Amino acid sequence: MPDSNQRKTLLLTGASRGIGHATVKRFSSAGWRVISCSRQPFPEDCPWEMGPEDHIQVDLADPNATMAAVGEIRRRLPGGRLDALVNNAGISPKGEGGARLNTIDTDLRTWGQVFHVNFFAPIVLARGLIEELKAAKGAVVNVTSIAGARVHPFAGSAYATSKAALTGLTREMANDFGPYGIRVNAIAPGEIETDILSPGTAELAADIPLRRLGRPEEVARTIYYLCTPESSYVSGVEIEINGGQHV
Repeated sequence: MPDSNQRKTLLLTGASRGIGHATVKRFSSAGWRVISCSRQPFPEDCPWEMGPEDHIQVDLADPNATMAAVGEIRRRLPGGRLDALVNNAGISPKGEGGARLNTIDTDLRTWGQVFHVNFFAPIVLARGLIEELKAAKGAVVNVTSIAGARVHPFAGSAYATSKAALTGLTREMANDFGPYGIRVNAIAPGEIETDILSPGTAELAADIPLRRLGRPEEVARTIYYLCTPESSYVSGVEIEINGGQHV
């Protein structure tokens, strides 16, 4: 077992807003070091305790940049340990006027960009950092979506199918990484109240059994659970966080 006094480290993609933002705050409040990855440079008005040394600017839509980032991340882990990897980054392009892009009108290049960020980046990072995850007996959490299991009124087809594929990838990774002591799970959020909600999302609450949208901190708490010893025998599952919207 690792030394309980050793500070744990989380690598999180997509940390700047919404679920990622809440996740950083949840882990930071528990004393974790958080290394974030995003397309944006380190924000000077960052609301949590971290610095440029704990932020890596990388475009996950670029496979070469993603692979190059693995080396930089490893250099920032002097202890050779990574306790948790949370693949939260995701993109969902819209059409003109915010229209939903379906299977007919989504450009092939858009499909490729979405899959590189939402599907390929998680496995590139996990494979590239497998030795660090093995050393910590770490955990991987892939953030999927309710859109991966049903046609969604706002999420585009490329986004939805990439999240469905990520669910399948989670199962495969749990099987392959498990013998090394690495647990791999997924969470599938439903309608979460963030600053980037599509117009009309609030109206969906009327059809959700709990009759409200979810909060980012509710999702962050589940992610934290999946990265801690409280879930030490949980692997290969996808936890739905949607207020009963799936029933």
